[in-house]
Formats: sequence, C-alpha cells, structure tokens
Amino acid sequence: MLSSGPGLTIGPARRQRQGPSHGNPGCTKTSIGHGLSAAAGSWVRDRRHPFYRGVLPPQRVVSVDLELPKLSSSPSTASTKKLFFEPSGQPGSVVHGPVLTGRPEPLGASIDAETGAINFSVVSSSATAVSLVLFTEADLAAGRSSFEVPLDPLVNRTGDVWHVMLPGLRDDLLYGYRVNGLHQDADADSPGHRHDKNRVVLDPYAIAVLGRRRWGQMGPNLAYGEAGVLGLMPTWPQAAAALPAGGHRVPAFDWEGDRPLNLPMEGLVIYEAHVRGYTAHESSGVAAPGTYAGMTEKLDHLQSLGINAIELLPVFEFNELEYYSQIPGSNEYRYNFWGYSTVNYFSPMGRYSAALAEGRHVRSTCDEFKQLVKECHKRGIEVILDVVFNHTAEGNERGPTISFRGLDNRVYYMLAPGGEYYNYSGCGNTLNCNQPVVRQFILDCLRYWVTEYHVDGFRFDLASILTRAPSAWHPQQYDEETGQPVAMSSGEAIVSAEGIMTDGAGVPTGTPLPDPPLVEAISEDPGLRNTKLIAEAWDCDGLNQVGAFPHYGGRWSEWNGKFRDVVRNFIKGTDGPWAGDFASAVCGSPNIYANSQPPENDWWGNNGGRQWRGGRGPSASINFVTAHDGFTLADVVSYNNKHNEANGEDNRDGEAHNNSWNCGEEGPSGKWEVNRLRQRQIRNMSSALLLSCGVPMITMGDEYGHTKQGNNNTYCHDSDLNYVRWDQLAADPSGFHRFIRLLINFRRATPALQRTSYVTDKDIQWHGELPNQPDWSDTSRLVAFTLSDGKGGGLYVAFNTSHMPRLLRLPAWAGRVWQPLVDTSKVAPYDFLAADGVLSAADVAAARRSLAMWTADHTYPVLPWSCIVLVSAPEDPASTNMIRRAAAQPAGSRQQPGGGDIGPRNPMSWATNLISSQPPPPPGPQRQGTPNDYGRSQHGTYGSMSAQSAVSYSSSSASAASSSLLSSGRTSPAAAAAAAAANLPPPPQATRANWRSVLQGAAEAATAALQLTSPSGDTGSAAAAAASAELSLAEQAALEQALNENSELRRRLGLTR
Repeated sequence: MLSSGPGLTIGPARRQRQGPSHGNPGCTKTSIGHGLSAAAGSWVRDRRHPFYRGVLPPQRVVSVDLELPKLSSSPSTASTKKLFFEPSGQPGSVVHGPVLTGRPEPLGASIDAETGAINFSVVSSSATAVSLVLFTEADLAAGRSSFEVPLDPLVNRTGDVWHVMLPGLRDDLLYGYRVNGLHQDADADSPGHRHDKNRVVLDPYAIAVLGRRRWGQMGPNLAYGEAGVLGLMPTWPQAAAALPAGGHRVPAFDWEGDRPLNLPMEGLVIYEAHVRGYTAHESSGVAAPGTYAGMTEKLDHLQSLGINAIELLPVFEFNELEYYSQIPGSNEYRYNFWGYSTVNYFSPMGRYSAALAEGRHVRSTCDEFKQLVKECHKRGIEVILDVVFNHTAEGNERGPTISFRGLDNRVYYMLAPGGEYYNYSGCGNTLNCNQPVVRQFILDCLRYWVTEYHVDGFRFDLASILTRAPSAWHPQQYDEETGQPVAMSSGEAIVSAEGIMTDGAGVPTGTPLPDPPLVEAISEDPGLRNTKLIAEAWDCDGLNQVGAFPHYGGRWSEWNGKFRDVVRNFIKGTDGPWAGDFASAVCGSPNIYANSQPPENDWWGNNGGRQWRGGRGPSASINFVTAHDGFTLADVVSYNNKHNEANGEDNRDGEAHNNSWNCGEEGPSGKWEVNRLRQRQIRNMSSALLLSCGVPMITMGDEYGHTKQGNNNTYCHDSDLNYVRWDQLAADPSGFHRFIRLLINFRRATPALQRTSYVTDKDIQWHGELPNQPDWSDTSRLVAFTLSDGKGGGLYVAFNTSHMPRLLRLPAWAGRVWQPLVDTSKVAPYDFLAADGVLSAADVAAARRSLAMWTADHTYPVLPWSCIVLVSAPEDPASTNMIRRAAAQPAGSRQQPGGGDIGPRNPMSWATNLISSQPPPPPGPQRQGTPNDYGRSQHGTYGSMSAQSAVSYSSSSASAASSSLLSSGRTSPAAAAAAAAANLPPPPQATRANWRSVLQGAAEAATAALQLTSPSGDTGSAAAAAASAELSLAEQAALEQALNENSELRRRLGLTR
C-alpha cells in the first residue's frame, strides 16, 4: 500500500463493512453527513448544501461516510470519519481518510508541508457549487469520473477561492473540477456566464495534464448523456491534472547545479525552433523523434552552428487535434501543429514527451523538459519560451469548455455587455490580461517556469493584447437563504454612458493603456529580474506597437517586423527609400528604439496618449528576416506569391504581402542562373541579418535552405513541410550551411557587432563607389560602410543589390590593408574565406593573395546582387609593392606557379571577333515590387564605367581567381579559369561598347577553361570536359557556373545544354 501518514489512501483493499441494502443488493446506502442519506448516484439536497451530489454508480460504491469539518485555523482540523470507494477496474483498491478544510493559497494543487496532504485551491467568483473530481487513468480514458468531493461554500470557500485538503492520496490519481452556476444560454439575464455542470474542467494551475499519451492519438468516441457523463468527442477527450509530488514519494529532478546563464542580450543569436518539427523526420536518426528527448539528442547541431539561445514555439499543453479534419482534395489531415492555442499554461505539452508515450507517469513529461533545458545550458544555450497569453483554446461561443470558461468566464475573458467575446487575437477570444485575477495568474505562471524549469526568457505572442484595458463586471450577487445567484441584467455589466463595456474605471474595454498593469508587473517583478522579455508588439486588430511597447526602462525587446520588411525590399532591389532604411536597420534601428522621442505621427493612439519612457539600445531590436509564420528564407527568393493550396482554404489564408522575389521563375527552377542568383540572395539576407546591430534570430531549417513549397502559413501540417530535413542539411549541396555557420561564429567573435549603444560617427562611416560618398536616393542599390572596432581595426561591408557590378574605391586606413572575408557572388566554399577543414589555411591565403591586386590599390569589384565583407589587417609594405608590380603586367602575360599562361594564345582578339556584332539585351518589364531584369541606368553602375575599366575588371577578375586556385597547389588551370568566369555577372543594360567589354572578359576566361580542359579542341558538354580533367566536385561546379553564366556565350562557344 502507498500511504503517507493518516488519511485518504488508495491501496489494497481492507474489508469494509457494507451498509444495509434495504432489499436492493445493487444499491448501497450512502451517508452524506448532516443527517442526510440517499442512494448513491442520486441528488441530495439541503437548505445549507443544496448542491451536494453523489455521482458514483451504485454498484461501485463500497461506503461513503463524509462529514465536512468545521472551519478552523488549522487545515488538518476535521472529523475522523472517512471516505471509501472502489475505483472501476481496480478491485481491492480504496480511498479512505478525512476531508480537510484546506487553504486558499497557493492556488492549484500543492503538498502541505505540515501534514503531507494535498491542498486543492481554485478561483471562481461566480460558481454556486464546486466539486473536486478524482480520476484513475483507466476511468479518465473511459470518460468517467472515479470520485467527487463536493465543497461546502460555508467551509471550503474563502472569498472567491474554493479549497479543500485530502491526505494520503495515491500519487497516480488525476483531478479536475465540476463547477455549477449560471449559463447565459439558460438565463438571458446573466450575460457572460458559461458554467456547465456536465463538464469537468482543468485547474488553470495544473502542473501536468493527461488526456492522451501519444501525438495524434484519438480519444474515446463517447456520446453525450448517461453513457458519457463528461460529454466529450474523440478530438477533445477529457483531460485531467496530475497531483503534485515531493518529499520522499518522488525524487526531485537532479539539476546538477544548473544555474541561469544570464547571457548579455546583445550577444545572443536566437534560433526559433519547434520541438516536434526539429526531429520528427526519419533522417534525424534520434531514438524518440518529435520529442523533448529527441531535441536534446540533436543539440550539438545548434552548438556547432553558433546558436546561444533557442526560442521554442509553444510548449504549454495544447490539443494538436483541435483542427483535425481532412484537408479538401488531399489525403492529409489538419493538425494544430504550431501550438498557438493553449489548454493549460503551467503544464509542458504532454505529447512532446517520449516518456509519456512509453507509459510512464505524466509527471515524467516535466522531467524530460527539464533535461532539455539542462542540456541546453551545458552547451551555453539559453531557453526562451514562446508564450500565448492573448487567447486560449476555448475559442468563441461555439468552442469547447475546457477550463477558464467553465470556472469564471467573465473574469478570464474580455467580454462585451451582451457576453460576446472580444477577438483581438483573431482566434475567437481574448484573455482579460489586465483583470487582477488574470494578471496574478500570468505572473504566477511566468515565475513558475523560471523557478521550476530554469527557463531564461519569454517571447510574448501578440503582446499588444497585454496592454489593452480589461472588461469588468459587478460581483455576482447571491440569495442569502438559498445561496442561489441573483440575475442582475440591468446592473452587472460595467459600461460607459455610451453603453460600451469598460475596465471599471471608465476606460473602454480594449483600449491600449499607457501604463498597462500586467506589463508593469512583469517588468518590475523581482523574480523575473534577469529574465529576457520579448514582445511581438502587435495584435490582430491592427494595434502595432513596434518601437512603442511599454518597456519600463528597457526591460523589453521587440520582434522588429520593420527590419524584416526593409531587408527584403532592399536586397531584392526595390525602388524607394530602402537604402536609407536599410542603413538604419544595420545600426540597430535607432529610428525606432533610440533616445530621441519619435514624431507624433508615429505614436499609436489611445485615450491618454502614449507615455514616453526613454530610449532603448540596439538589443531592443530582435532582428529577423523570416519566422515560423511566413516564407522560409529559401522561399523568399523563390516565390513572388504565396501558395497555400495545401491548407485546403483555396489559398485565402496567409499573408499576401511578402516582399519576396522569385529571381526570375516561380517555384522550383531548372535554370542554373535562377538558382545561382537565389543562392546569392539567401546569403545576402543572412549577411544583412548577422552583420546588423541588434539581436539576430534565424528560423529552424533556414540554415540549410528548407522550403515549404511557397506555403507561408503551415500551422496545420504535421509533415515534411514543417520538419527539419537532416539528410538535406548533411548533404549541403550549395554550401550554405557552412556559410551561415561561419557567419554566426564570426558575429559572436566580433564585439563591434554586439553593441549596447548605438554607433556614432566615430564608429561607422558610410560610402558609395567612392569613400564617404553614400547614395541615399530612391534608386540607390548600394550601401557600403566601415565599422571600426575602436582598436585600429574594423570591417568594410558593401551590399550591391543592382543588376550590375560595382567597382568600389575602399577607404585607406593608415598602416592597414583590407583582406577579403565574405563575397556572396563566389561559389562555395570561396564565399567565406575561413580555414575550417573545407578550406585549408593555405587555400585562404592563396585566395586572398589573388585578390590583393585589388585591395593593395584600395579597390574591390562587387558583382550584381552580392555582398562583400573585408577585414582590416596590418599592412606588409613589401608584399603590397610586389603585388602592385605584378598587377601592372599586361593581362594574359602573368605566369603562375608551375608555369603556363592562364589564358588562350590570343583570347582577347578571339573574343572581340566572336562578339563584335552582339548588341546589349533589351530591358525587361518592370513590375510592382519586383526588380527589373536589367533595371535602369544608375549613377555609379557598370554602365558608367569606361570600356577600359570594364576590360580591366573582367581580365583581372579572371587572373585573380586563377591565381587563387593555382597557388593552392590543389587544382587545375582549367578549374582556375572556370572559377574566374564564374565570378562574372549576368549581362547588364549598358552602352554597346561596355557590353562588349564585359563579354570579352567572360570569353577570355571561358575560352581558357575550354582549351585547358580539352586540348584537342573538343567543345562537347561541360560535364564531359570536367570529367576528362578529373576535376573535383567543387571544380566541376565552378566549370558549370562558367559555362552557364551567359546563354549567348554558350551558344557562341558551340556548347549545347
């Protein structure tokens, strides 16, 4: 027998005395106390306790002998008369013990330190009757309660809190509450009440919830009525809460000394992840896919990527079957995959638990999540939870009664005077966040996750709802004699003179408050002092508070949706003020978050105007280009329009305004030039994200180019659309995973990018084609800047988002030279020059030497739609002079190590004859929000360069790339020439002379590639030429790029593709 002291215990049965049968062997006499008796299962009424109900079927009752204790200062003061019952399916098990008064605090189920008994406490201001309902798991699965303990409002109620204490309960029991009271459908004079005595509701403070053990598992198909007293459906099976455990009964979790990491906000690189989606795909190879344990097993990936904070999509208990239905025209079914529809806020999602699926106790879910947090901390990764305090899973008037609605609908939800739900969340209801009871509930919840689970922060979904004025009602009135509620239709709703519901102080419900009590309480709570707070500072009713969220001295950061929009528009080359806006975004968006008060037309309106609380630093801006809702990074560059047909809503759902560009073809493309441009663009956007001040956040899967096939609203898909494809990540055909991993780690190693204050003129200088001459016009496609590290070093960064290359003059820093680090126009692995096992230190040095002819003269060519990053290093005068002498030799005459000319015998004359009649291409049509294929002539573009400069650029680029590869000692002259051609741009709109010059350089490099790979002069396929030269995969890719960059060039060279 499991027992803890005297009192109520479930264990092997002791023989109990049967009550008299009165000639009916199927009915046991039941003594309820106060001198009353009735057959079990019947209603027992009394003037003082009109609501008592015996709910056990007669054949299951052994004996019930209940006497409620008198009110006492001690919760253990009670009668020694006991309860007995035999749970279904467990013959020989009984409950026995006294029913104690209990305490009103703490709310929820807790273990009394003095007695070891379990105290139950729940708030309901409008209930007329409350019963504690106990379940065994077998009875829960069958949809029936095991036993109910009615609470006496004269004894077990303090204010609006109902409470009771039961000693010695077996700890695998589950519990809930049956709450009776008014319902507006039955009593039109009581709008807003939705009590339902036929439902058993969850305790809002439940520490763990059990409904189903496995993801997607259906509940029992129970009908309404006597056969299914709980009135449930397979997709909404009855759920119940686990009892708490402590002391000697259940060992405490071993945290192994785990403490909060307290990483500085400005140093974070956040990874937004979904627990199930992270390892659900079979290629993850984990033992328990789609679980906390599975995620724990794959944390090393995040550590190697350089991630130091993980932001988990909702992990509070939710129902994945909430939307379950077959998607029209598909064999798939809708799921609530993301989890933005909370059932219980204190409980980790049970069907994310491997242990629960294995049949272990529901509390094992808690330990499994704690293990995930502990292992994250061991790897230097903080855990931030995405929390949804704006609405619940109970939905609108037609939604299920699960918890809050059945306890106190008027308290927990924002209601109109007629009882209708305000819907600022877009999900049917809105939590009444600034109502005192709800405010305390949210604070208790946040503290619990920090203290019990050691989480490091919270991201608040639709956080603007937290700032809205609540709805208020006059307290429910009761008849003194009968204890029945009294309808007060004329005076219950607190309304303004216009008949609008208010917060009780005259502020209309839903009005944004300048000093929202909940936000202030969270900001000032001592238990949350070091916790990171992130607001999604908007809601579904148009309240956008980006830059204006009440932050109480900088306690809050915000998802910066403006950063996303600016980066997408600038990188794709859209006309408008994007160059200047992009520069501001790079600086951490000081125009949104800095110390200067924003102009009046930026303020969001409310009854009192916004309170200005002073500025915040760059870390107030959570920068992101993609998030879980919206296109993936790969889809931003592959689709102009959303393609949500798979959701079964005729593509009506999802955001239509995506600021995306498909780079020339919608969706998957077989065109090499389209795919190559897409690879540049995802690198450009990632570079913008990780080289900007503020806190970058990347989305799960973007590190390898995950696609959702143009679906920007995959909330309902439990499929590959939302799963990390570990097989694709491992293959990394484009080298993007390597690129972003190196870029993340570069950021974390560069203090100048992790700022607590905004840059000044001493830190950053802006440039154009010439130093200190930026172009902020609406047609500008170039943003370049130098960022000083304050120690003589720094970075030069340039983004060219036009269709034409730019020859940039670099600023001269005394005693320093610029060394290439990133060039997104180059094929991997030369897009990021770092010795990491893919490139050796010798490879990196050779590549940099090949480009030194440019940097020694303080110049650098930037190709179309590409980004470069140069780092400042101490100058070696001898090397610089040698490089300048070498660069002065005529093109085609420079000898490389090992001998041999890198070009054909007379490539320039051959190329001139070849293309002398080739005109420049015509401009393509310009569409709204989409860059022109060739664009217009711009100041400082290739079109304004002289023919001599164009030739010099092209031939020098070929020589530079050839020198780089040949010097490494690991590649052929053919691959060197091919790589040179790969760095040439697509044909621009320029003058006829300059267009010829560009093609001349391309022809020189491509001809060298052909002649050197196939000395016999065979002009067959590029693949055959590469194979004949036994090129490596990387070299073959370079040759492919050389021969596919220009269709006219391929045709003229006689190549068929």
